[in-house]
Amino acid sequence: MNKKNRQRGFELVAAFLDKGINLPKRKTGSSAGYDIEAAEETILYPHKVILVPTGLKAYMQPDEYLGIHVRSSIAVKHSISCINSQGIIDADYYNNPDNEGHIMVPLINHGNEPLTIAKGMRIAQGIFYKYLTVDADAAGIGAGRKGGFGSTGV
Repeated sequence: MNKKNRQRGFELVAAFLDKGINLPKRKTGSSAGYDIEAAEETILYPHKVILVPTGLKAYMQPDEYLGIHVRSSIAVKHSISCINSQGIIDADYYNNPDNEGHIMVPLINHGNEPLTIAKGMRIAQGIFYKYLTVDADAAGIGAGRKGGFGSTGV
């Protein structure tokens, strides 16, 4: 598929090209989410937050975002959640100058034991969503995104 016909998808960020990262896949025909794996081993200590690198970036249409949701199995079995409930990856996060659009999953451990997140462990699901805007919305007028993680409104 040539680049101008692409609608949405995942790519590896440059720093992870040779690290054996799997692109997200849906596991069944009716699965909404694309399983996202940890790009490296990390330890999630009790009652602490960690940004888990995925080695991924996502491209999509300007009126879409990628929702990041913790997989239910890791949430239920290990008392883990996404610190902001759902991560939102905006379309203009892709290839931003700060971090190339690297998707990091902010997890918190609500349990009392550390959890080792192994490289390749499926930690989250990515779901692409369309969104609506209000009449006379002016957000697209002016400068574009200048930074990476947490840079909207800065």
